[in-house]
Amino acid sequence: MNGRSQRMSAFAASLLCLAWFLAPRAVRADAASAIQSAQRQMNAGNYAAAISTLQAAVPGNPSSGELFYWLGRAYYEVKDWDSAVAQGEKSIAIDPRNSLYHDWLGREYGGKADRDHSFSDAKKVKSEFKQAVALDPSNIAARRDLEEYCLDAPWIAGGSKDEALDQVKGIAAVDPIAGHLAQALYNREGLKNNDETDAELKQVLAARPKTLDPYFEVADFYRQLNKPADMIVALDAAAHISSSDPRLAYYRGVAGVLANANLSDSERDLKSYLASTPDRSDWPSHAGAREWLGRLYELQGKRADAAEQYREALQLEPKRKEAKSRLEKLEKN
Repeated sequence: MNGRSQRMSAFAASLLCLAWFLAPRAVRADAASAIQSAQRQMNAGNYAAAISTLQAAVPGNPSSGELFYWLGRAYYEVKDWDSAVAQGEKSIAIDPRNSLYHDWLGREYGGKADRDHSFSDAKKVKSEFKQAVALDPSNIAARRDLEEYCLDAPWIAGGSKDEALDQVKGIAAVDPIAGHLAQALYNREGLKNNDETDAELKQVLAARPKTLDPYFEVADFYRQLNKPADMIVALDAAAHISSSDPRLAYYRGVAGVLANANLSDSERDLKSYLASTPDRSDWPSHAGAREWLGRLYELQGKRADAAEQYREALQLEPKRKEAKSRLEKLEKN
């Protein structure tokens, strides 16, 4: 081989090496771009578009656990539990030590178990939550998921108040405010002690969290406790952080219905929430807002309007017991 051929071979080899070196970076950039686009689409409530965006990126990025993780989350939002589980399983097959992926796979199994009344899938829910906590003990969301599972599930499916309490202690060691919220849940669901629940909620408010979610969780606890005045205290505190968050309208509307006061304002707030937000799993559901509108119309004596809202709520979430019960009473009478 002459010198020129050797130089050309060396040049070709260098190009091949360069292509090999750059290809993984291009794949990762493509996956990252698809994920960012899908996140924007999901935030807008366009879950079908997000699924299409992510699916289009899969052939060129078969080793991206994050891509499958987000695809599972998109399917979760549209309650396609089989597809959500399939994508979640792919994400942990690629990255088995990712705590976040295990936590979300547990949630995806939870939707499937609830739909199918499956004991075997229910056991997978707890297993994934436990794995998520073991991989990252500071993963508060996973600890809360495990706490809630242990409180809600029957003992035969792995329910355990002792295990739930262990998670409360673990959460408190990581974040005191989150610890008070976890203890409030334990007091309400595990001990059925509303006074102790209220005491924990007061400590959350006294700590003045710097983010909105703790205030909304406190407001939701007070909704369950039927304390609309305390809901308003929590919401006023939240408004000092962000007065434009649309969840404020939802909770203010609910508080008005519970108090049977300022119902015209509550109607406006609940309709505003429905009109301005996508239906997403981490915010109050549109079915819930419809149900509260139904209760509002019942208070106003608008029985036909109330029945319509309950039907809309059940169309979105067929298992809403309160909406079903109230609709049946209206139809019977």
